[in-house]
Amino acid sequence: MALAASLAAAPTAPEAWHRLGRLDPVVEDRPDGTRLVTVRQGFDPYPRALPDRLVHWAAATPDRVFLAERGPDGAWRTLTFGECLTRVRRLASGLAGLGLSAERPVAILSGNSIDHAVMALAAMMIGVPYCPISPPYSLVAKDFAKLSYCLDLLTPGLVFVADAKPFRAALAAAAAPDRVIVAAANAELAGARDLSSLDGHADDPRVDAAFAAIGPETIAKFLLTSGSTGEPKAVVNTQRMLMANQVMLLQCFPFLAETPPVFVDWLPWNHTFGSNHNFGMALTHGGTLHIDEGKPVAAGILPTVRNLREIAPTAYFNVPKGYEALLPYLEADRAFAAHFFSRLEMLFYAGAGLAQPVWDGYLTLAREVAGREIPFVTGLGATETAPSAIMNLRATGQAGAIGLPMVGVTLKLVPAGTKLEARVKAETVTPGYWRRPDLTAKVFDEEGYYCFGDAVAYADPGDLSKGFLFDGRLSEDFKLATGTWVSVGPLRHVVNSALDPLIRDTVVTGHDRDDIGMLLVPDAEACARFAGLAANDPGLYAHAGLRAELARRLGLLAKAATGSSNRVERAVILTEPPSLEAGELTDKGSINQRAVLTRRKDLVTALYAEPPGEAIIRPDSRAGETP
Repeated sequence: MALAASLAAAPTAPEAWHRLGRLDPVVEDRPDGTRLVTVRQGFDPYPRALPDRLVHWAAATPDRVFLAERGPDGAWRTLTFGECLTRVRRLASGLAGLGLSAERPVAILSGNSIDHAVMALAAMMIGVPYCPISPPYSLVAKDFAKLSYCLDLLTPGLVFVADAKPFRAALAAAAAPDRVIVAAANAELAGARDLSSLDGHADDPRVDAAFAAIGPETIAKFLLTSGSTGEPKAVVNTQRMLMANQVMLLQCFPFLAETPPVFVDWLPWNHTFGSNHNFGMALTHGGTLHIDEGKPVAAGILPTVRNLREIAPTAYFNVPKGYEALLPYLEADRAFAAHFFSRLEMLFYAGAGLAQPVWDGYLTLAREVAGREIPFVTGLGATETAPSAIMNLRATGQAGAIGLPMVGVTLKLVPAGTKLEARVKAETVTPGYWRRPDLTAKVFDEEGYYCFGDAVAYADPGDLSKGFLFDGRLSEDFKLATGTWVSVGPLRHVVNSALDPLIRDTVVTGHDRDDIGMLLVPDAEACARFAGLAANDPGLYAHAGLRAELARRLGLLAKAATGSSNRVERAVILTEPPSLEAGELTDKGSINQRAVLTRRKDLVTALYAEPPGEAIIRPDSRAGETP
């Protein structure tokens, strides 16, 4: 089917944003105060299934590199589209005799790799769903409780890892009489079958028949939500969802169809951003995806820097913490920055709010080394929406604008106190959570709209074409003891920007208290540079100068506050970083407010003790005054 986008006239300024599509809002107001927002642009047809795109590109450009990853020797190991289709068909032939189905899917425990991609595509080619499970469930956890829950929920017929050695204990926990365990390397260490033993025939008629039977409603995969506030949920992702979302993305970013995209990407495939969005985008448009082994933290960014020094991406995707970690290397090396921006069409972030200084830093660099503006784009989506639903395609001058509903999406705005709750209906919305009809019923309203649990606000109440701003998670917002509502998301964004780079993130406290407090997640390297100490110095966070600087910045924020709903009165530095295993941190580096507050309840109690302890930082009331 056609993938060409129907686009209206491009927006006027600035020049770089001309390369993006256009979303023109249409509004329907209801008597009950509910508002429906769609866009005028029409919805283009979409392919039947993601494997169709592999078949297409293997025929059209068999020698183009589709996937690349670093081998043990540090060199790039590549897989072309032609090679990929051959491997996928052979593996699909082997899988066809194992009795796999939606009831007995494929579970993948290891992270991003070429072998992971081949296994996933082979399963999809014969209409069998797969589920990529967060590697920390196997590698960080000690009791495998979450892994066991996921396996019990999914009942996979096959469990795969790229390398059995680090997953040996997890594979033992995953073993079951009716379950095949497969590894691409070191299979003998776990008593597993070697991946090569599953190779069948590239021309297996069973594969052809199963492939032909795939339809838009065929389940492509299950994606697990983080489960940080409860047990993980398996979100059903159909082929319709994946392909409709890719067409919606193309209508936002038409340059994807003009030149095959080139990505350098670390984002995990067990999340919708790295998987549906980025991997799907590369395959849909015949692009090349270099699998980045780096991580979005100071200690893990060096592999990313190395990869980006070699490969100039045409679009770059990351979470805010990844952009923060990368920026100092670009600023310190203008040749590196010039290479990075040389063919970049777009910067894209998701997963959390981006600090304004980071936004400004990238746009300033782009103008200085490339002589042009680079669109810095974000939107709003969820695992349940495959993922994109709302997108910003206009230059705003500031981080945080999420834009308008994408083509084919109806945005329903429901008054929720002083806020507007966002709900959506589209072909990209999940039919529900696998084997949990009770949870499915809770996230859809009476008209079938999916409820994000997020609030949005108008960027300009007088001009809807400017779209919306993210206005926080409704479940995170709380009331002070005075009855004043605190909007956690916008407050964190302001404070994170003001305390950057000393503080990486914040957790807001104050439910049923008299005032707002903050748990500060420090950037050890930035704090060490400021204090002139080593990052592992036990006295770093007690350093008088560092504490005074944080008090000064909090004091400036307090003076700019409009009331108790956005005035931070106390803070404490988290000397123990948020724990991934305890659910305080996601794979993408995002903080889970509720999990941190639950686990650190004693620290929150100490934060509000009177008189305040030595660790508590209060805003400096003299901040900004002339000596």
